Amino acid sequence: MAPSLVASAHMPTTMPEIALWYSPLKSAHIGLVLVSGGLFALRGALVLAGQSWAMAKPWRMLSYGIDTLLLAAGVSLWVLLSLNPVGSPWLAAKLLLLVLYIVLGSLALKRAKSPAAQRASYAGALMVYMFMASVALSHHPLGLLQPWWTHGG
Repeated sequence: MAPSLVASAHMPTTMPEIALWYSPLKSAHIGLVLVSGGLFALRGALVLAGQSWAMAKPWRMLSYGIDTLLLAAGVSLWVLLSLNPVGSPWLAAKLLLLVLYIVLGSLALKRAKSPAAQRASYAGALMVYMFMASVALSHHPLGLLQPWWTHGG
C-alpha cells in the first residue's frame, strides 16, 4: 500500500519514507511558486495597464487554484519535515512575508484607492515575493540581506 499524505498517527519517520515524498513535493512547491508569482506579475501589469479582463473570473479562479495547490504542497512539506515556525526563524519570516505579499497583492489588483497606491502596492508585492524566495533559498530570515547585515560573518 502506498504511503498517504493525509495526516495520521503514523507520519513518515525514516529517511526512505521521507525521501519518497520530499523530492516530488519540493519540485511541486517550487514550480507552483514560479507559476503563482508569474501569474500575479502578469495580471498586475495588465491591471495597471487598464486591462480589466485580467480580473475576469477564469483568471481569478486559476490563481486561486494554483495558490491552493501551492499552500497544500507547502503545508505537506512542513508536516513531512516536522518544521515549526517557532524553531525555524526562516520559516516564520517566510510566513510573515507571505501575509504581507497577500495584502500588497490584493491592494495592487483591486483594493488600492488610487492608481499611485496600486502601482506602489504592485511594486511592493513583487519585491516581497522576491525577498520571500531569497529567505526560502537561504533558509535564513534575512534572505539575500544576510551577507550585508552580518557583514559576511
